[in-house]
Amino acid sequence: MRAVRGGHPWVWDGSIERVGRDGITGDLAVVFDRSRRFVGIGLYDPTSPIRVRVLHAGEPRPIDDAFFLDRTVDAIDRRQSLLDDSATTGFRLIHGENDHLPGLVVDRYAESLVVRLDTVAWLPHLRAVLDPLIEMLEPERIVLRTSRRLAPLLPPDLRDGQTLIGEAPVAPVTFLEHGLSFEADLVNGQKTGHFLDQRDNRALVATRCEQATVLDVFCNTGGFSVHAAAAGAREVHSIDSSEHAIAATRRHIELNRAHYGSAVRHRTSTDDAFAAMEALVSERARFDVVIVDPPSFAPNAAAVPAARRAYRRLSRLALELLGTGGTLFQASCSSRIGDIEFHDLIADEIDAFGWKSTREVRTTHAPDHPIGFPEGAYLKGLLADVVPRT
Repeated sequence: MRAVRGGHPWVWDGSIERVGRDGITGDLAVVFDRSRRFVGIGLYDPTSPIRVRVLHAGEPRPIDDAFFLDRTVDAIDRRQSLLDDSATTGFRLIHGENDHLPGLVVDRYAESLVVRLDTVAWLPHLRAVLDPLIEMLEPERIVLRTSRRLAPLLPPDLRDGQTLIGEAPVAPVTFLEHGLSFEADLVNGQKTGHFLDQRDNRALVATRCEQATVLDVFCNTGGFSVHAAAAGAREVHSIDSSEHAIAATRRHIELNRAHYGSAVRHRTSTDDAFAAMEALVSERARFDVVIVDPPSFAPNAAAVPAARRAYRRLSRLALELLGTGGTLFQASCSSRIGDIEFHDLIADEIDAFGWKSTREVRTTHAPDHPIGFPEGAYLKGLLADVVPRT
């Protein structure tokens, strides 16, 4: 119980010694220590290994509409600068555990909100969060998204992708990111429709892309590619194994042509990233900037050794594709590999290559993705120029 007292938002099923009475999903569960002292209170979910999502720890307090209103308003207040920024209309409003609302994410795309649930325990309490959002933001619609695990647990009147408030979107929703236009498929897109956590990192990497040839590996829907093009890149090559992602990347490049006209040459490859990079190495291709932003390689502890090998392999391939004095950006969203270890992995590969890094910037989440507990610090990246070691 020490972890909960220290602010950790999860109580795992294996750590529970006794349950006072059987509960149902969504009940409020009070957590006591062995001396029967109050530790915290949270949402009970007997269908999940995370048995209790802790809403409050410390001194007892009621969990009611006023509680959820306070938490929602606090989250919105933290993002006031984004709400005031007309050049960015896509960002996270509520970041789950890190905003003390564990298992609940709310993202904004222009006038649409997407609510993503990681536990069905939120269903009885969802309206207590949605009502303040509706009152403060007046969204055109609110769409529900759930993790794949939750789909069979939803009641008959709910489904993933369902519009809860307003009219269902008939097409992807257009929003702005640092003045650039993107589309989010709120109903069928990954997560809530766009990866918002790399927003500021995309703008940062773009500062080194002027007049550059750029390789964007694991491009997803082209966030880094578009920012690179808008910054004045001469050529951008986007790679992803998903045909859907590549089609979205092409669409986003064209959507932003007003920023760069026909000046940038855009190429795409629908292929496994490792295979595509190895093919480019064999062709002796060279780029001024290489961006490597893969999905998580370590979904569980058993996958960590393989994830380390994958990151090292990606670093080696990226270095082989960089011209002398080129710029590398490599990221990881695997929370089981910490930032120090990740940066050491890349540093080892740069050293083994006979190069050294300069102008290093170590990156993390955008400010609307605050870190409130250890597992919340999942995203890390390294931006660096690499030059021969003398």
